[in-house]
Order: sequence, then C-alpha cells, then structure tokens
Amino acid sequence: MCQLLIVDDERIAVEGLKSGVDWSGIGITRLFEAYDPEQAKDIFRNETIDILLCDIEMPQGTGLELLKWVRQHYPRTETIFLTCHADFQYAKQAMQLGSLDYLLKPIPYLELTEAVQKAMRKLDQDNRLNEFSQYGKYWVKHQPLIVEKFWTDILNQSIPGDAAAVKKAAEERNIPFSRELTFVPVFIHIRRWDKEISLRDEKVLEYAVRKSAEELLVNDLENGLLVSLGGGCLLALVSGESDVAAEDRLREACEKFVDAGRDFFYAGVSCYIGDSAQAHQMAVMYARLRRLDANNVAYDRGVFSLHDPQASGIGHLPPDMSMWSVLLKEAKRAELSKAVEEYLKQGAASGQLNFDTLSQFVQDFQQMVYYTLQVKGIQAHQLFGDRRSTELIAASMRSAADSLNWLRHMGDKAIGIIADIDQSQSVVDKVKAYIRENLDKDISREDIANSVYLNPDYLTRIFKKETGLSISDYLLHQRLEIAAGLLVNTEMSVSSIAGKIGYANFSHFSRMFKKVMQLNPVEYRSKHQADHAADRSRESGREKS
Repeated sequence: MCQLLIVDDERIAVEGLKSGVDWSGIGITRLFEAYDPEQAKDIFRNETIDILLCDIEMPQGTGLELLKWVRQHYPRTETIFLTCHADFQYAKQAMQLGSLDYLLKPIPYLELTEAVQKAMRKLDQDNRLNEFSQYGKYWVKHQPLIVEKFWTDILNQSIPGDAAAVKKAAEERNIPFSRELTFVPVFIHIRRWDKEISLRDEKVLEYAVRKSAEELLVNDLENGLLVSLGGGCLLALVSGESDVAAEDRLREACEKFVDAGRDFFYAGVSCYIGDSAQAHQMAVMYARLRRLDANNVAYDRGVFSLHDPQASGIGHLPPDMSMWSVLLKEAKRAELSKAVEEYLKQGAASGQLNFDTLSQFVQDFQQMVYYTLQVKGIQAHQLFGDRRSTELIAASMRSAADSLNWLRHMGDKAIGIIADIDQSQSVVDKVKAYIRENLDKDISREDIANSVYLNPDYLTRIFKKETGLSISDYLLHQRLEIAAGLLVNTEMSVSSIAGKIGYANFSHFSRMFKKVMQLNPVEYRSKHQADHAADRSRESGREKS
C-alpha cells in the first residue's frame, strides 16, 4: 500500500493532478488532498502519508515550511515539490530539506508519473533496508549464544544447506530471521603468537583479538555478528551485498584489524574475505575460505580474498637433496639451515609455495634425514620422539615459518648425533656412563642403544671395536665386579646384593656369578673373607715382631 497527499491552494490544480494520472495503475492505493499547510498537517496526524506532492507558494504558508515540519515528525515520507517559478534558491532549499524531486508547472503528467514512481521505488528500497537493519540489530542483541550455535550448525551442516531448512531451524529457536538477508563472510585465523605465552595468556589474548574483531569488523561496518569456531578461528558475518565500495571498505577494516593484532596482541592474524551469500549458502562459502587458509603457507598475517590470484606449484623445482645430504653428513648446520630458508623464501616470493608444494618439500627433507640416520645406525623414532619434536612436527604444515622451525630442529638434532657417532669414543663413553647409572635396574641391550638413539647391532659393533667386549658382556662384568666387592666388604645378604645390581632372580644371579668367577656367591665370600683374615693376621704378626 502506498498513500499520496496533494497540497495546493488552487483547487483546479488539485483536480487536474487527480485526474491527469492513473494513480491506482501505478500503485497508489489512496489519494488525499489539502489546500493549505494546516489541512495537510491534520491529514498527516490521522493517516500514513508515503508521498507528499506539494506546491511551494501558498497564502497560508510555504511548502518549504511544511516540509520542514514533515521532516521533523514523519521523516520517512518522500516529497515532490511543484512550483510556477524556476527559482534556483527554491530548488536549493528543497534539496537541502530532503525533497526527492522538483517539478515546474504546468507539469507534464508523464514526468509527474515518473517522479512518483521514483519516490515509490525509494520507499520500497528504504523499507527493505530498514527491515534488514532491524534484523541485523536483532542478530547482535538477541540471545547471542543461541544465535552463535545456530550459525555453527549451519557451518558444520548440522542444519541442511537449503533455505527452507535454515528458516525452519531459526523459527524453532525463536531467532528473528529473513531468508533475504545476505552476509559477506570473513574467516579469521590467529596463525601464530609472536612470543612465547602461557595457555592462560593465550586465552586472554584470544578474547582481546575477538573484541578487536567485533569493534573493527562488526561495529564499524554497522551490522553483523561474530562466530567463534575454536582453534584460534572466528567467522565475521558482515551484513550486506558485495560491491566495489563495500569490498574496499571491508578490506580496509580487515587490514586495520590485522595491524592491531600485530601491534597490540602479539598475534599473526590472517583474514579471508568471501562473496556475499545467504544463510543457506554459507557452509559452502565457509568451506572455500577454510581451503584458502589451509593453502596459505607463505604468510602468517594479511588480508586475502577468493578473487586473489591463487598460488600454483607448477614449475616449482625441488631442491637438490643430494647436496643437502652432504651438508647434513658434514655437520654444516648454518649452511643447511640457510639453504632451507632460502628455498622457502623463493617459493613464497614467486607465488609457487602452497600447501601441496610445502608438504612435498617437508616429506622429501624428512626422507633425506631419515635415510642419512639409517646409514649411521641411528633410530629416528627415538631421536625425534621427545615432546618438543612432536609439537614441532604437528605444527609444521601450518605455514612456511612453522615448517622452517621443524626442519631446523630436525637438522640440528641429526647433525648432533651424527657428530657423536663419528667420534665413537664419545658414544662409548656415553654407553658406559649409562650402564654405571643404571646397574641397579633390569636394563637390556636395546635400552642402552635407545639411550644414544642407535640401532642395537650397530652400537654393539662400535662398542666391541672400542672395548673388545660386547655390550652384554661389559654389562655383566660391571655388575659382577660390584657384586664381588659387596660380598667381600659387607655383610649384606646375597639376595640383597643381587637386587642392588639389577637381578630380580637370585638363582640366575648365582649361576652367572659362578660362570664368571668359578665360585658361587657364598663360596666366593667365604674364600675371600678367609684370605682377608689371613692377610690381616700376617700383617699383625709382622708389626709385633
């Protein structure tokens, strides 16, 4: 429904306007008339007037004064002025007061029809924008947790991706919703922290980043909401359609947000701008933005969109791993680290570095290191089984920087153990020390080899070459030497002595002791304690004489 009021002090002019246009044909449902500003005000007070068609010059007051009153009390009414004078000052004042059009009498009816239709289109557009604006405000204010859960269900496709299902889900949850609403999604990922922080501090900073996103991407852009996705990820849904001006404004807001993350929160944040979509289309758009983030391995902070040129691995030559293998074997830490860093930098600069090329590179590097370690008899799973290594490899595919951290760590540890192997005395000394420290435990050859990250057979060859004994024989002799000393110099029971050197089975200890010492433990103690007594007696006799 659209209602129009004609205001003119000349009755013949009003009748002419009423009869000259097919008002119902263009969508005017009711037509009112007034002959002075006061009559017009009375009609405004009792009826909803959408369009005011008003003469400027009237004896009881001008149309400009009436428009000023209408603007104050009924601001949504659109106004078209009529006048006999082509006075620029009239036109200027009319436009300043918000008049939609300015027509000169005598008025061509076709021109008047076009002006009224223009006003109707503007009213319709304003009504829709106002409706969308109201819905946007509801989204922000109405039950935030329920609204956020509604959107996460859409993104995870717990709510099917069709308009009817989304509308039904909104109604079931009492969420104000219009299927005509469109949003521009911005996927936000906190990709790294620029300094070491505790888990508690990380949660505090994540909250601060979220509030910054609300301020710069939602509030400053008037309407929208923010959805937490976990894992340092957010999705900003900015109300409205995509156009060049809106996209530029959104990108500028995202750049300010990324800078704020760097300057105030020690955060490397990336934003990925999608295309405008309705709610039922958002899961597909969100999946595309997640893929864009996964494929961004070159940059930890920045603003990107689906329309940016995408990186391609075509033509990206792999490095010469055979040359790098030589650097590894020769313990050239700095040279190897620099070569890895330069390769990743060149890939990022050329636009050739993406998730696939980075993954291939990391796997090739790991293969090179593992093969080099295998040749040296080193057990890679033992060398890289520590917590720090596990954390680094888990993060290695997030970005080129994370890959570089892992590969440097890997190269440093490998070079360190290879250098130790090349100095076999160092490895043998470590094995002997480990045995001394663990003689009271039931340790095996495998346990000893694992302590220096070596294959047991390979370690045995090195150890025997250096000492003339196998590891097992060396361990046995060390244990029995301690047992012999305890038997002769203490009154400890044989079973206690067996336990002190790692034998839980007393019979097994006795058998091994007799095999090496030619006497069982009790016989050994008796013989050597008697010998010691005789020696002390002879020394005492010499002292008396």
